[in-house]
Order: sequence, then structure tokens, then C-alpha cells
Amino acid sequence: MATPDTAIHINARMKVLVFGAGAIGAYVGGSLALAGSQLVFLERASRITELRERGLRLDLTLDERRKTKDAFRVDSSSAVFVASMEDALRYGPFDLVLFALKSYDTSAALETIKPYADKMPPILCLSNGISNEQTIAEVVGKEKVIYGTVTTAVGKRGPGDIVLERLRGVGIAKGQPLVPGLLVAFENALLNPRLFDDAASMKWSKLLTNLIANPTSAILDMTAAEVLSNRKLYQLEVEMLRECLAVMKAQGIEVVDLPGTPVRALAFATKLPLWLSKPFLSRAAGAGRGNKMPSFHIDLRSGRGKSEVDYLHGEVVRAGVQFNVSTPVNKMLTETLLALVRKEIPLDEFAKKPEKLSSRLS
Repeated sequence: MATPDTAIHINARMKVLVFGAGAIGAYVGGSLALAGSQLVFLERASRITELRERGLRLDLTLDERRKTKDAFRVDSSSAVFVASMEDALRYGPFDLVLFALKSYDTSAALETIKPYADKMPPILCLSNGISNEQTIAEVVGKEKVIYGTVTTAVGKRGPGDIVLERLRGVGIAKGQPLVPGLLVAFENALLNPRLFDDAASMKWSKLLTNLIANPTSAILDMTAAEVLSNRKLYQLEVEMLRECLAVMKAQGIEVVDLPGTPVRALAFATKLPLWLSKPFLSRAAGAGRGNKMPSFHIDLRSGRGKSEVDYLHGEVVRAGVQFNVSTPVNKMLTETLLALVRKEIPLDEFAKKPEKLSSRLS
């Protein structure tokens, strides 16, 4: 139960409202449920029936601390699935809102929150990108927003059915009164949390890792390994990262290592000769997303008409304009992928055609 000042006492169990039962929402929320917290998942109506019937299935066997060879089941005794904010609030009051949506779904979710903004507890945002927290703050107030990021790789086999692919951890920025108790709750849930002094450094450092071989894979219909094995494409990837680092430097934002992710080494590698940096960046691209195709590729090929590219590479471009830093590679990749998403150009326009993509920078 939430206390009057919304503080969580050490070792107390939480009542958590989760926006999104996708890979990250199911993993983090499900892990909290396994540790004794009560979870309410707000999901699309089309997915509710299946989630209610099956609950969550969490294959966490990769984590040796779990000491099991079987997947966990999270059923209605600790997790409830609802399709509306009105239904969700019947299970409140909540200690925490966990925001685990794709960036392109942020605005729609906030429309459902607006009428109940005063009833919202602190919100931990685990979405990729650097502007979601500011957007959330405009609705509920910046004092309720906690900046977060997830570096653990999680795969999704179906609705509510996830598998832990690589255990790293969760980054949480300091500053909100709830954070110390939140840290304990996440530690109890074996989520490997780590606190960060500077939210911007944490979020931009995660952004840097998300950029690698993401739009190029989607545009060219190639795996990350195929992208990085091509000499010209590899050089394009390095230039893209250098642009992001230049934008960060212009803002006075430091590169920091994230849980299980040596981001500073990644940044240093961009200064090396291409032949020397290639093995490191190739490993970083593959390990960062498990064995999946990059997320932009998955979204584009699904035909859902949405992409997070404008919330990642597009943010680099906008910050570059603001701080007078040139970002031609990020701009070209953003515009090209968005044109494919909007069907302004055929889906196969650049498929397996690296030279054609590279020529757009000329």
C-alpha cells in the first residue's frame, strides 16, 4: 500500500501500475511481482483477454541466482491486466507507475493520464530516447518523474511471454524521494539496479548504444553483422556515433558506463582507426540487442507505420541544430527511414543496396 508521502519503506512491497506489457514492462514488472509486489498492467484491449488467460511467462533461467531451469508464471494473484485507466485506478492507490512503452506511444498514453494527473504517484520512465521524461513531466509535473534506462536484453515470444537474453541491469537517476526505496525493491527483484547522479548522461549514453546498426539494418534489410562487415557502411556507423558524441560534448554531457555496458569504451573506439575499432563495435551491436534484429527493422517490417528513429537519431539532429553541430549522417538516416515508414518510397527501395544508401550523403 502507498503511504501518505508516497515513500517506500525498506523491504516493503510495492503496488505498481505498468504502462505496457511488452518485453521490458513484462520483465521489470514481472520480476517485481515475483519479489512480492502487486502489479496492474494497462494494455491494449486486443491483448487483454490472452494476458488474463495466460498471465505472464518469464523465462529467466539465464540468471543463475534464480536457481531454476523452468520459466516463472505470474498469475492473477499478483498481476492484473486492464484496458482502461478507470479500471486501473480501482486497484490503487499506487506507489509507482512504470512507463515501459515505445517512444511513439508516449503521447497517446499521456492523453489517458491527463485527467488523473493529480492521482499519479512517481513515474519511472524506462523508454528509450531522451525526451520522454520531459514530455511526461509536462503532464504530471517534473517532481514526479524518475529517469531510468534498461540495458538488460529481453526477447518477446508472444503476449506476456518473455525470455531473458542477457542480464545487465537497470539505471535509475537520483533526485526523486522515492528512489532510495525503489533501489531496494529493484535489488530484491534481482533487476541489478544502479543509481546515476546525472540523468542526462545516463539517457544520452544509452541513446548512443541504441544508434548502432539500427536504421541501416531497417533501411537495407540487413542484419547488424552484415551492416558492420561492409566497409563503407561501417564508416557510416562510426560517423553517426561521432555526430552524437559531438552533440553531447556541445551540451556538456558526459559519456558514462551503464549496467553491464562499457559505453565509455564504445565512445573511445570511435577515435581509433576503423580497422582497430571494428571488432569492438561489432560485438557491441550484437550483444546489446541479444539475437534479435534491431528494433527499427522489426517495426518497419511489421507494417505498423511507426518507428522510434525520430526519437533517437532525430533527437541527435535536433540537438545538433540547437547547439550548432553538424549531423548529416543522422539526418539522412532519419529522413530515409521515415520516408519508408510513411510509404513515401517503396519498402525495397534500398534493400541490400548499401551503395545507393551511401550516395544519399553526396
